[in-house]
Amino acid sequence: MKDALYGGINAAVLTALKEDLSPDLDRMAEHANWLLANGCNGLGVLGTTGEANSFSGSERKAIVEGLIQRSIPAAKMMPGTGVSSITETVELTQHARAQGCRGVLLLPPFYYKNPSDDGLFAHFDEVAKRVGGGIALYLYHFPQQSAVPLSLNLLGKLLDAHPGVFKGVKDSSGDYANMKAMIDAFAPRGFEVYSGSDEYVQRILAEGGAGCITAASNANCHWGGIVYAKRTGPEADKAQAMLTATRKAATAAPLIPNLREVIARSRNDDAWRRIRPPHLPLDKAAADKAWEAWVATGAIPLPGLSGASRAAAE
Repeated sequence: MKDALYGGINAAVLTALKEDLSPDLDRMAEHANWLLANGCNGLGVLGTTGEANSFSGSERKAIVEGLIQRSIPAAKMMPGTGVSSITETVELTQHARAQGCRGVLLLPPFYYKNPSDDGLFAHFDEVAKRVGGGIALYLYHFPQQSAVPLSLNLLGKLLDAHPGVFKGVKDSSGDYANMKAMIDAFAPRGFEVYSGSDEYVQRILAEGGAGCITAASNANCHWGGIVYAKRTGPEADKAQAMLTATRKAATAAPLIPNLREVIARSRNDDAWRRIRPPHLPLDKAAADKAWEAWVATGAIPLPGLSGASRAAAE
């Protein structure tokens, strides 16, 4: 897809934490800079992997502002701003717009289960009207986590009601047939479809999707960048095989603590293991197993790390 605002490889960025579990913006910015220098085109901050729903609205605003203050380009960030409250969703979205972000990612209102398409339309329609334009709205289809799927019918109604406002979707369902159906139905209208699963990056790009927004990009972005740049051929195929292998390694243990463990060991920095409850760090046996799974892929040491970090990883 041409001219996608976040076209390419986007990491669902981990949120670094201090000892008191407050956001560690210096560490997070350092990681974000590494991601942008090593294959990422953009940064999905405060999504599932970034533990967005473990942070207050004021903390979420401070994270976005703090990254920008530390020279992370606002235009590269797609903050997650969707919560169950219309009022707070609008507030967070308008805040992202004021900081210079080009788009935001909206979860559906996830507390009340089995809402109708009409109910979901009313929610997103009200959000769009109150936000007032000036920022692209991306929808987050992750029914395994939110328990609120987003149907093709709903997407079509939103695009008809708000042309150019609902700009795309992140599909983390793992169901490629659903991603392809979204591409076929809406990509001709400029709607950007992003895979939340690394194993589909090469395929979705070939079939009209915009790229990916994935958790494993925190560690495998080097190979994602090759797939996005090359698309086809032996080098792209080899890089896609690495994306698929590292995705399997990332999901072999609970995803967020798994990735924190990989980054902690790769950077020789124990602080990356800090995580907000109810999530917990991996115990030693699980951590060793997770690390061994990543090592077995050939991805470790991670390309682009400093000499000290490389030495620690080895």
